[in-house]
Amino acid sequence: MAKLRHIALTTHDPDKTAAFYKKAFGMREIRRNPRGAVFLTDGYINMAILNFKTEKDPDVGAHGPNFSGIHHFGFEVDDLDEAVARIEQADGRQLTAKDGLDMEMAPGAHRNFEMKWAGPDGVVIDISHTGWDNGS
Repeated sequence: MAKLRHIALTTHDPDKTAAFYKKAFGMREIRRNPRGAVFLTDGYINMAILNFKTEKDPDVGAHGPNFSGIHHFGFEVDDLDEAVARIEQADGRQLTAKDGLDMEMAPGAHRNFEMKWAGPDGVVIDISHTGWDNGS
């Protein structure tokens, strides 16, 4: 079974949003990136708090820069090829740079590798066989 391990939110104030989740739920900050994203964890789930400022920001996707809320979520899978086959059989659609997503990792980025898919309602779903940083 795939395991839900990543949730990405977009907001106009990542610092304020991160402070809320740390104070309200005891989440721990594990890192920040140069674009202002804050990454939190509960020890199992990696939560990315993002702020897309323009349409050209990597990964802004179909939501656009003014969207606030859950942007996408990710499942850690044991076998990437098997997961791809199951998603394709369920009529999922693999997303590419044509969908407005930056598919390349920045130099020095976390070791994670993820593929982006869309379900029947267009919600972005990441799958990864390497997982997300959970602070351990």
